[in-house]
Amino acid sequence: MKIPIIDSHHHIWEQRDLDWLQGEIQPRIFGDYTSIKKDYLIDDYIDDVVDFGVEKSVYIQCNWPIDKYLDEAKFIDDSFNASGWPNAFIAYCNLLDKDAPEMLNRLFDYPLTRGIRMQLHWHEKELYSFAHSPNIIDDQLFNKNFEYLAKHSSIFELQMFQGQKDQALKLLSRYPNVTFILQHAGMPHDLSDDSMKIWFDFMTALSEFDNLIIKLSGLGTFMNKNDPIFIRDIVNQVLKIYSSDRCMFGSNFPIEKIWCEYKDIIDAYNQATDHLQQNAKKDIFYNTASRIYRI
Repeated sequence: MKIPIIDSHHHIWEQRDLDWLQGEIQPRIFGDYTSIKKDYLIDDYIDDVVDFGVEKSVYIQCNWPIDKYLDEAKFIDDSFNASGWPNAFIAYCNLLDKDAPEMLNRLFDYPLTRGIRMQLHWHEKELYSFAHSPNIIDDQLFNKNFEYLAKHSSIFELQMFQGQKDQALKLLSRYPNVTFILQHAGMPHDLSDDSMKIWFDFMTALSEFDNLIIKLSGLGTFMNKNDPIFIRDIVNQVLKIYSSDRCMFGSNFPIEKIWCEYKDIIDAYNQATDHLQQNAKKDIFYNTASRIYRI
């Protein structure tokens, strides 16, 4: 039986709206992005996925200028109204802004909005860091705004490195009624044996919180290639810790379009999950995302 797919992590954009696509090529963890430095609209995405059983999708904010957070929401709403895609929207809101409650109210006025991604990943390597501090979770205003976010029955897309384990555990324990989705399987980025053990310990420690879901996505980011062997290894290790109904697939397209086609990603994840029972495979590719994003 062919399993339908929900792509739980993708982006579309107009070049003029993204800081990182404007001007000269800048250093990024995913390397030279010249090939995607152009408009990537919903019709482009549909063309990329239509042949591979993708029936629904979830758009994740992709770092528009912070003052255009509502423009991004309207862009996605317009895309859905024109095409029926995407089917859910994860917005950006700066939870360190005193006006965040008002911003959240406006974002949740859009019917596709399911939650927020504010990237909290911090690393000693400047290129790997997005957050300005490793201790944002301790900030009083952040927590005040997070409490307001929780009132919306919101998803929070959690993006943190293994070295931030204590901060992640603190956040998960503080907000048990928020559904957290860990981006990119916890972003394994150093493939040395010692580092991969720390990553596995990080993933294991977080698993005690039932409100955490794992997104199997973005695994080409740090190696700048689609590696089926690596994907299979990460998927298998995650499934040692988390049941299939706590895992979901995401393509991270078109970022990964820099080094591969959509078929390559689907093939790699199919190979990684071929040994699973059909119901477990359907969890990863469809059921979990359908349930969590309410689509």
